[in-house]
Amino acid sequence: MNSTTDALQGHGSSAGAILDLIRSGRSRSRAEIARSTGLSPSTVAQRIDALIGAGYVREAGEGVSQGGRRPRTLEVDPSTGVVCAVDLGSHHATFGLLDLSGRLIAVRNEGMDIGDGPRRILTWITAVADELVAEHGQPGQRMRGYGIGLPGPVDSAGVMVSPSRMPGWNGVDVAAMMTALSGLPTAIDNDANLMALGEHVSLRDDVKHFVFVKAGSSIGCGVVASGDLYHGFHGMAGDISHVTVPGAPPVLCSCGRTGCLDAVAGGAAIVQALRDAGVAVEDTSEVLALARDAHPLATQMLREAGTRVGGVLATIMNFFNPQRLVLGGILGEAEAFVAGVRSTIYFECLPMVTDTLDIAVSVAKDRAGILGAGRLVLDLLFDTHEINRVVR
Repeated sequence: MNSTTDALQGHGSSAGAILDLIRSGRSRSRAEIARSTGLSPSTVAQRIDALIGAGYVREAGEGVSQGGRRPRTLEVDPSTGVVCAVDLGSHHATFGLLDLSGRLIAVRNEGMDIGDGPRRILTWITAVADELVAEHGQPGQRMRGYGIGLPGPVDSAGVMVSPSRMPGWNGVDVAAMMTALSGLPTAIDNDANLMALGEHVSLRDDVKHFVFVKAGSSIGCGVVASGDLYHGFHGMAGDISHVTVPGAPPVLCSCGRTGCLDAVAGGAAIVQALRDAGVAVEDTSEVLALARDAHPLATQMLREAGTRVGGVLATIMNFFNPQRLVLGGILGEAEAFVAGVRSTIYFECLPMVTDTLDIAVSVAKDRAGILGAGRLVLDLLFDTHEINRVVR
């Protein structure tokens, strides 16, 4: 999420700052840009012409007149390229093809095994991306970059750190490897962070402080503070997977400890607990199907999982005091799970926190990850420093 204010303060009224104004929707015409930046109309026209010539901006029609003739509106030119956004899971991947304006052109779901290792998976991603461009791209639209969400911790240097159930990925700089394979800029982050970013992109109201919980086979969390994704000092902010749950059974976690939230409340844990009880289920979606048919044990386990997640989140709500708590991932679609989270939050949090707290199910749903990955790579491509280097 680029900050228009930061761009203007850090780079004066450069071409990059002007492009950021257009991308953010703060300024839609030359006149509005002149008012925002304090530049003369002739200087604004010169920089806009340079952005148009470089393929970043186009004129899109007539705006609303403020007296006199109607101004020509400006927008990011979507016709010159596309980006590929990928949300990787343990056994599946969601691909999104977006144009340079951020519009989602195509979505594809594919099966895969993250255990195949980074080089094989990343090479496969480039092949799928090429297919998407061939099928859905317009003439003149070439692949410009990749945004990838990873189901494991990513530190502030972009290196994967001790990812569970991802053999061969530890210590890998995925962005650097993908760029070496494809020759294109690549942006990466933890999947829960990118789902939080995708939710932020999708929200129509002004929510600048929220916590997004990815509740699927595993449990993850992304934090948006003051309108920006918050990573913390080392990039590990929001990693609640291995918080020990008081009173939980001593289930062994992949990290080597027992009673971690992931091990006692994630979808994989619920599936295993039902199997141990003699219920034949293959995956989390089947657990939800059982609950919709009023299966008592599946419903009970989903609510219990929600209660455990809510207990961990209650501390975060009291500490962070967000506007909204967003429940995403497949478990966010289960009424019993959501009810467990809600009831625990309201029971354990201070009224001054819950009185203004909105607990909601994700509006971006299963597209949150690719929308976030798409925004991340577009922010990389439209980085103010890079634009100023190219457009003078």
